[in-house]
Formats: sequence, C-alpha cells, structure tokens
Amino acid sequence: MIDEYVNKIIQGDCLEIMLKIPDNSVDVTFADPPFNLGKKYNGYKDNKEFNVYLEWCNKWIYEMFRITKPTGSIFVHNIPKWLTYYSNFLNKAAYFKHWIAWDAQTAPMGKSLQPSHYGILYYVKNPKERKFHEIRYPHKRCRKCGYLLKDYGGKKASLHPFGPLISDVWTDIHRIKHNKYRDEHPCQLPTHLLERIILMSTDENDIVLDPFVGTGTTAIAAKRLGRKFIGIDIDEKYVNITRNKLSKETSNSKVGDVWVSFYLDEILTIRDKDWVKLAQYSLIPENIKDIDFIKTKFNKHTRLLKYEKDRVLQIHNE
Repeated sequence: MIDEYVNKIIQGDCLEIMLKIPDNSVDVTFADPPFNLGKKYNGYKDNKEFNVYLEWCNKWIYEMFRITKPTGSIFVHNIPKWLTYYSNFLNKAAYFKHWIAWDAQTAPMGKSLQPSHYGILYYVKNPKERKFHEIRYPHKRCRKCGYLLKDYGGKKASLHPFGPLISDVWTDIHRIKHNKYRDEHPCQLPTHLLERIILMSTDENDIVLDPFVGTGTTAIAAKRLGRKFIGIDIDEKYVNITRNKLSKETSNSKVGDVWVSFYLDEILTIRDKDWVKLAQYSLIPENIKDIDFIKTKFNKHTRLLKYEKDRVLQIHNE
C-alpha cells in the first residue's frame, strides 16, 4: 500500500494524505511547516488563530509519529517559539534525542534578543531500535589563509583527516539569502541541510516523507542520496516546481560507491563509518599535523594513485 506513494510528489492536504499511509511504513519523517507568522505563500494563508494553529500541528505531528517505523526518526524544523509546543506533543509519544540549533541569523525583532538560530527537533520512535550514523563535517578554516580556525594544541596528531564529528549546533550551513538561488517560496531550506539529516538517519533506499515539501528540498536531497521519498504539498504551483526539479535530478551524490553531501563541489557531510572507503579517494597530508594548513582533498570519480599523493607532497615541500 505504501508503494503507491513512494517517489511521488502528491498535491493535497497533508493530513488527508497521511491518514492513508500505513502505520510504521516510513523510515524518516521531516517537517518544515508554515510558521504562522503571516508569510505570503502562493495559495495558503499563514495566519491561523493561536490555538487553532497548535491543534492543527498536533494532528500532523501525530500522523508523522504513526507512520514512522520503530527504527525511524522524526524531525521538525521551526522557530524556537513553536518548537516548545511541538516538543510537548512529541514527548507524549516519542523519545527526545536532540534539539539541533541551526545557526541561521535573522533580522532583529525589537525589544528582544536578536534571533540567531532555527531549531530542528529530533525524536525517535524506539531508542533501542533507532537507526543513527555518526557524521563528520570539514575542519573550519580561515577563508584567506586556509589554516585551521580552532587551536588543537598538542592534539593535532590525533585529528581526523576530514573533520570532527558533528554536534547539535550546526554553524557551517547557511540560509539561502540570494533570490537567484531561490524558488518562489518564502521558506526554502538549503538542500545540504536535508542531506545531512538524511545521511545521519537513513540508509540507501530508505523512505523519507515530507508533509510540507514546498519546492522539493527534502525530495531532492533524498533522490541525490539514493533514498526514496514521499512529498506532499497543498499548493499546485509548488508541486509542479518540485516535479520539474526532480525530473532533472539523478542519484549520484557519491565518491566511489559512498554517499556524501556536496556543496559548491566540496564534500560537506560524510558518515564516519564510510571514512575507510573515502580515504582511498583522498589526498591526505603524510604528516597528519600538517592538516593545520593542508586540506584533505578528494577525487570524486577515481582513486588517487600513490604517485599523485607523492607529487602533491613534493610540491608542498618545494
């Protein structure tokens, strides 16, 4: 029964569609719902009365929980105000794992602290069965000189060649600020944000569902990473944009046979367990302490031969 929805973008009310999806049938559910801040969507008014909005949220959150597998995860993105209410709903049914703080500075609101992050609630259905992969992101470096920004002192010899394990504060992914990179949607998320979540919580061919898919970020991220997707949106225009974008996407976000997340042709997120395979495609400084000023590089398509590594080191020494 789930097969009729897989790898499709469905136009309709998310509650009506999710009610038709069987229990325990989806690996990950992710929602980025309207924030109820009066934003201008194409065919939706984002201005429900306070209690009406929360009652509606309670319903789709429960449906996300119901259709998620025992091994699966539930992610909800919003501003902190609403997440405090969402967590109250989710605590009654699921198990809290993290509040991920996505560092995405917004405009000052007046008479308050300047908002500087969005939150992503991360819950699981069964903590003993949940699927989770530790993930890594590149070492932070000076944009001009290339040196590591963090001083590791005497611990440089134990540094990972690619980068550290991710924490629950994500500062390396930025909002889409320029209109030339945006679709006609007021709340479009960057694709590599969803790719990180998907790499962390799924395996190849797992199903990812987004009940507010908008212009397709979640579905595109899933397809690029060899996962299946179900996208739902009430707006015909957004559905058509998503379908058109998906028709141009391929499942090829790989180095060798390892799924990774790219941004501007650089690897942004990897699974820790995949490093052994990825290392075969990398140029790593012979002395790991040199990672301080030499960035590990990758050849996306072919393994790097030893003479290539030696030549890089020779050039550096010269």
